[in-house]
Amino acid sequence: MDFDVPPGLEFNGSGVIADFKFAFNEVKFSDRVLVIQVVPDLPELKTVDEGLNMVVDWGRKRKRGSEEIRRKNDGDAVMKCEEKVGNCNVLEAEDGLADDEPEEEAVGMLEESPSGLVMTTNLPGNDQASGNDDSSPEMDSSSPIRVRTLHISSPILAANSRFFYKLFSNGMKESEQREVTIQIHASEEAAVMDLLNFMYSNTLSATSPTDVLDVLMAADKFEVASCMRYCSRILRNLHMTTESALLYLDLPYSIVMADAVLSLTNAAKLFLSIRFRDITKHQEEVLKLPLSGMEAILSSDDLQIASEDAVYDFVLKWARMHYPNLEERRQIWASRLCHLIRFPCMTCRKLKKVITCNEFDSELVSKLVFEALFYKAEAPYRQSLIAANADKALQHRFVERAYKYRPIKALEFERPHKQCVIYLDLKRDECASLFPSGRIYSQAFHLGGQGFFLSAHCNLDQHSGYHCFGLFLGMQEKGSGEALEVDYDFAARVNPGKEFVSKYKGNYTFTSGKAAVGFRNLFGIAWTPFLCEDSVYFIHGILHLRAELTIKE
Repeated sequence: MDFDVPPGLEFNGSGVIADFKFAFNEVKFSDRVLVIQVVPDLPELKTVDEGLNMVVDWGRKRKRGSEEIRRKNDGDAVMKCEEKVGNCNVLEAEDGLADDEPEEEAVGMLEESPSGLVMTTNLPGNDQASGNDDSSPEMDSSSPIRVRTLHISSPILAANSRFFYKLFSNGMKESEQREVTIQIHASEEAAVMDLLNFMYSNTLSATSPTDVLDVLMAADKFEVASCMRYCSRILRNLHMTTESALLYLDLPYSIVMADAVLSLTNAAKLFLSIRFRDITKHQEEVLKLPLSGMEAILSSDDLQIASEDAVYDFVLKWARMHYPNLEERRQIWASRLCHLIRFPCMTCRKLKKVITCNEFDSELVSKLVFEALFYKAEAPYRQSLIAANADKALQHRFVERAYKYRPIKALEFERPHKQCVIYLDLKRDECASLFPSGRIYSQAFHLGGQGFFLSAHCNLDQHSGYHCFGLFLGMQEKGSGEALEVDYDFAARVNPGKEFVSKYKGNYTFTSGKAAVGFRNLFGIAWTPFLCEDSVYFIHGILHLRAELTIKE
């Protein structure tokens, strides 16, 4: 049946009216009056040259609170830091970072009012409606610089805003009164008016990132989830920069944790993790980032860095720069940073140093290090079970990042000879990426006071002309300068239930001119990316290698 649709009305797919723009501030479609008293902003937030908005106000309050904390701690913080850091190991990698926590200011409010908002309900003719707020002790003592009156529909506002829903349905006498008065600061006025219009029309007039952020903060105060999602979508589609991404992550806690803005905060974290994927390449810039930026970067599995040891050293350097007070730094480590460091992926050598470092609470660091050591000692299938059964929020600790040096498992023995057994696991896609001339290096390990590493190569066999997989042992440093004779045995495993099969063994003397030994074709076959898909040497997509090294004195 045909019928006339009033101007401005639209229907969505389910036939529900979606646009009430025609009813905004119209007496005929309204049952209440909203009186908005606009009071001056806080004196310390005013400037002559710069316009005011909610984001600027919040940012200044945040900065001011952080500076006050810094001034309080600066007295003897540096001396305390230097005294206590003396017991901690010197950093061994080029790494670091920083941030100020948002410092929220308490704002007087009624129980049913959002933060920073003062609300009263009045009968028509009440003095408060004309701006005389003497009878309301909760109202701001500042005289309103202007008063705006709007005709509103309580069903429309209640349907969009939890704040107005509670206001109009709390069962108190005030919920039946026709006139409602709220008081806002001047910096909020444009955003609140745009928000009210949104609840009728589902559109915003704000277009710039700063203005949209203002509306987002107003929507959070009035609990308008649909507008928060709308603002998040706009901001997510705009060009993102490091500054804007940090701003999205540093918004007041209630906004950051809201489901309605989850897509925006996730996009900001993703931008920062991609922008600073290679920490060493952007070291100086990353060191200046706030805590929220560091958390976004450390959460990434694609972080390109030498090893998790280097990640730890970098974060340690960053924390000392931004939190010179040891007690404050310990608190940040315990509450925000420790769970982002993947201790099970660190070397045993570094874990031993971590446990003697007094940067952390002794009970906490002991728990983290021992858990990592027990995990490293388990068989691969047991490690998989441990990771799968871990708390979901902590499962990322067992995930290896895009390390430049592959993690290893090392077993060291002193008797009857100095010996170490090195286990190196390479993923199928890593091996495939070696073709035609790539290399993969392992983390360093030590034997007889010398540093060594394993390297996997894809080589071109000069005789046959095909590519092959090679494994080499290299010496990292010369140490005492004396020649070092090493017995070596390279092995691989072709079945998870069987022992490693020796491929090549021999004896080699490392000197200043001879610092590497290995075999260009470990498996005696041609090596191509296609072979990685079907080779018997890959067990569940992993190539298991072992190197047994012995020094006989």
